Amino acid sequence: MSYTAALSSLHARVGELHAAPGEPRRKFRLEEMRTLVEALGHPERRFRSILIAGTNGKGSTAATLASILQAAGVRTGLYTSPHLARVNERIRVDGQPISDDDFARHYFRVDDCANRLIVEGRLPASPSFFEALTALAFEAFAEAHIDVAVLEVGMGGRLDATNVVEPLLSVITDISLDHTEWLGDTITLIAHEKAGILRRSGVLITLPQHPEANQAIGEVAMELEVCGVNAADYIPSLQLPAFGDPNPSILLRNRYPLQILGETVQVDSPLAGEHQRRNLALAIAAAVELRNHHGLKITPAHIAEGIRNTQWPGRLERFNLPGKPSILLDVAHNPAGVWTLRAAISALLNAVPCPLHLVLVFGCMKDKAFAEMAQILFPIFSTVITTPVASPRSATAEELAAAAGQTGVRAIAADNAHQALDRAFSEAPPDGLIVVAGSVYLIGEIRPILEAQRASRS
Repeated sequence: MSYTAALSSLHARVGELHAAPGEPRRKFRLEEMRTLVEALGHPERRFRSILIAGTNGKGSTAATLASILQAAGVRTGLYTSPHLARVNERIRVDGQPISDDDFARHYFRVDDCANRLIVEGRLPASPSFFEALTALAFEAFAEAHIDVAVLEVGMGGRLDATNVVEPLLSVITDISLDHTEWLGDTITLIAHEKAGILRRSGVLITLPQHPEANQAIGEVAMELEVCGVNAADYIPSLQLPAFGDPNPSILLRNRYPLQILGETVQVDSPLAGEHQRRNLALAIAAAVELRNHHGLKITPAHIAEGIRNTQWPGRLERFNLPGKPSILLDVAHNPAGVWTLRAAISALLNAVPCPLHLVLVFGCMKDKAFAEMAQILFPIFSTVITTPVASPRSATAEELAAAAGQTGVRAIAADNAHQALDRAFSEAPPDGLIVVAGSVYLIGEIRPILEAQRASRS
């Protein structure tokens, strides 16, 4: 069967967070996923795994840790979600997305197995989009004979499809309010769901964060007699550049010395923004734990190399096109994420000698707290251009423009992402700044356009 047929079948599956009008929402359960992987011969048991859960930063942490493992010569699988441009991006072996042929072959093996289980009465329904992709990833990783898989949890933790593995380490990044309809409407409830990736007598790597999250995670960890590893030792104490620093890029790249395994390592991460130092610390702490207690030959030099070579686009990623305003892409898609984005933009504004004309292109899902995000982010912009994104869960441009109107900011509704970008270029002067944010799907639409424009001008 072809790759095109695999994609068509995959996209016809029920999504975890969306149901067609009149259809019941899918209930999250692990029993069906366990039945599926058992019928597949338990591919998830043929490699070691690390689970990374959280609200923000889990993808950055996962990508950095996977890059460190690759630098150490460990055959590494990386499973993340969602993707920017192509679904294959979610499943990587040693940094490379699996091929179209491999994707199709593994997909139809999973699909055939699931259909057989339905006929036998062992599955009540076809696996969801994310369940099918997760099983596909397990199959691909097992066939590739990887040694370690770094698995980004899709949503929550306790009932996520990735949680059928027995992890070497459980990593929890920063937790905030998101997916409240599914995970609970308090930090405490959400943290309890994220802590579902912990195992009795296992290892937890995390950082101090919101007090409610700390308490909830701590309660679960104590009950399970988990060994806790605090990654705070790997967060640097740095002073930001003084106001008026003529080089704003210094605020967008993380470079600092750090003591790791008794050596001074020069951290040089392409992941921009001060907030990424927490994610880097978690990845470093995980790498050190794997070296000290799981026999992986990871050196300080490997850690430095892996950090330096991390590829995780769309996170405070800057494009500079000749004769056009700079463009900053960021996948901020919840209130905590847009607060982080606003802080990064404020630091950038403080670093340049003259005020920047700021234009925002914004699109997000209708189940996100977009009114709250608008109150946080929109007021620092001269103009906000709203757009739908390529998802049935998308908020309309008109809904987002109405939210912008509540902030007093000038809003323009565009029909699609391409039109929104064109309008942003017409609104921002060549020395201005265009920021694109709100959804991974929006960044996935805009980024290829910018890459093509950059390539044509080089």
